[in-house]
Amino acid sequence: QLVESGGGLVQTGDSLKLSCVGSGETFSSYAMAWFRQASGNDRNFVAGITWSGSHTFYDDSVKGRFTISRDNAKSTVYLEMNSLKPEDTAIYYCAATFDTYAGGSYYYTPPRQKRKYDSWGQGTQVTVSS
Repeated sequence: QLVESGGGLVQTGDSLKLSCVGSGETFSSYAMAWFRQASGNDRNFVAGITWSGSHTFYDDSVKGRFTISRDNAKSTVYLEMNSLKPEDTAIYYCAATFDTYAGGSYYYTPPRQKRKYDSWGQGTQVTVSS
């Protein structure tokens, strides 16, 4: 089970930090990602992070502005969002996909296709006003 928090209403140029807490003892066995879904649109990949946190991946639309990180001891993944724009307005979801390489030297690159994720949070609304 995943639970997001940290969304809200902000102005253009502001920052927000989203959190997603996972339940269970196997959080570190999962690659994690953030997706977002704007009204009337599909759910799209925003950022992903490998099981250990060693590698991160971003959509071009957020590269340089957003940072994904994780704390496996706290079973939490974060999305720090800076220089927010009105087009960042969406419901943000965290998602988990099992990584068979977890604990070893290799990692599963977090996929950009939502169908490849096993678990989803309920979402948190981010609204950026102009």
